[in-house]
Amino acid sequence: MKPKYKQVKRMTAFMRLNHWVVAFSMVGAVITGLYIGHPYYQTLIAEPAVMKYVMAWNRWVHFIIAIIFDVSSIVIAYLYFFSRFEKPYKKIIPTAGNIKEFFEVIINLVMLNRRKKFDSTHSDSFNTVFFLLFHLMLAWMLLTGLQLYVHGLESGLSSIGSWWPWMLHLVTDWTLPVSSWMIGSTATGTNIMDVRIVHHMTMWFILSWVAFHIYYQVWRTIFWKEGDIGIVVSGTKFVKEKEA
Repeated sequence: MKPKYKQVKRMTAFMRLNHWVVAFSMVGAVITGLYIGHPYYQTLIAEPAVMKYVMAWNRWVHFIIAIIFDVSSIVIAYLYFFSRFEKPYKKIIPTAGNIKEFFEVIINLVMLNRRKKFDSTHSDSFNTVFFLLFHLMLAWMLLTGLQLYVHGLESGLSSIGSWWPWMLHLVTDWTLPVSSWMIGSTATGTNIMDVRIVHHMTMWFILSWVAFHIYYQVWRTIFWKEGDIGIVVSGTKFVKEKEA
């Protein structure tokens, strides 16, 4: 007899909307960010790119996307602790149950679902920690990106006043020594180029994260047969009643 499944709500409408906003924003951030670092395309017209403000438009779009990420990150941080749907922070607390579940999910992945001793009805500890890593990398990208941005405001002035560069320096100047330490150039002192290199390297780590995230969702859909890949569209998945 075929097992019976029940439909379980996994994401609210807002969570799904936020997911796709972040996904499409990331595509735009990568395209514009790569152009800012190394202009790799030109306008499809005869005039030089500088006459059509190609770099200016790329920088503007990149900055607007950064603002979208900022707002999304603040909302996600709030929901992490105060959401009425689920509170992800409970899954990253290193309790005995969470640690056991974390490694059980890894074993399940390595053994191709031959062993599944955890409840997949809701988000597990492995996936929660995995997404926490993503948000930490995204926060680092935002901070290093703002340090690169404020470096261009050498006069200490901006169109909205001197308070804006001052605040950015206050919040992001610490990324200079940290970036130098990360790439091992502390002997020569801090350098804005270190921040640029780390910012670029983090982008590739995030893209690697995205690649595994997509792979893992497809993997879960194939092996668990619970429709996990449809969560970001419908907000629901299906779980065997005996396992729920």
